Amino acid sequence: MRFLAGRLGTAVLVLFVLTLVVFVLSRVIPADPAVVYAGPKAPPEELARIREKLGFDEPLIVQYLDYLGGLVTGDWGNSLATKRPVLDELAARLPATLELLFAAMAIAVVVGVVLGVVAAKRPGRMLDGLIRFLAIGGVSMPAFWLGLLLQVLFVGQLKVLPATGQFSTQIEYLSPITPVTGFPLFDSLITGNQVAYIDGIAHLVLPAITLAAYPLGLVARMTRASMLEVLGQDYVFTANAYGLRDGLVRWKLALKNAMPPTMTIVGLAAAYTLTGTFFVEVVFNWPGIGQFAAGAMLAVDYPAIMAITLLGAAGYLIANLIVDLIQARLDPRVRLV
Repeated sequence: MRFLAGRLGTAVLVLFVLTLVVFVLSRVIPADPAVVYAGPKAPPEELARIREKLGFDEPLIVQYLDYLGGLVTGDWGNSLATKRPVLDELAARLPATLELLFAAMAIAVVVGVVLGVVAAKRPGRMLDGLIRFLAIGGVSMPAFWLGLLLQVLFVGQLKVLPATGQFSTQIEYLSPITPVTGFPLFDSLITGNQVAYIDGIAHLVLPAITLAAYPLGLVARMTRASMLEVLGQDYVFTANAYGLRDGLVRWKLALKNAMPPTMTIVGLAAAYTLTGTFFVEVVFNWPGIGQFAAGAMLAVDYPAIMAITLLGAAGYLIANLIVDLIQARLDPRVRLV
């Protein structure tokens, strides 16, 4: 509990500093939020009224304190572009983004760990070289370019997967999804809507693979490096000398001790992937936060930009907190740090 309390205290301090930095930066941008709210043809009297209504005529310190008070009470402001509360906009789009993020990270962790263990079995061989090549390619290739290539191959050439969207248009009319948890794909599964579930999985494949490419490459390379270090330890040679099966030694004994460094990479990759969803969602027209973020930045929508930044930072801190707890579970020495 002391370990957890320390990590939570650090996270709160980071979020506080982040709100201050983002708030000041958003106010020094040379753009008038009242014009964004009312439109470029609004008369000066209307613009002055809107500045007073939104509090932009107050001193900067007063605006910041009001913003902090709103964060604590759940009032994150209204979007200047849509005129709706920012939290409502995020709540409507967050489930789609999280479903895509969870799918991508599941692919990255499972496939990346397996490839890393396989590559470490015979280092320097052809299979090891091929896995390292794929890992470097996944880390190096931009997500939007990989997404376009996958669309050309699987949609344009093979015609086996849909190009964009989360579900087909006809699902809304022929097999509507009954909301239960707010996560459409999961709701279609637990309510037995097989048609919608299969359609959603088909739409999820390409964006999930695109988003998983970067973290998969990181996980595979770190797992390989950690496994090579662990397999050279004396206790591994001792286990092999006692006649334990190679698979048991490699997948249970060695992999468990090689996982802490890999878990660190998983946490960092998950946080990076959260922001990487923005590019992927635009390419695949995925109805998540990325679409909202792109529109907010183009419209210089201050409240929306700040809310999205704060949400991304919170996701980054939560991911790293979970990783710290898992590492403390795998390696008790971490709790002493």
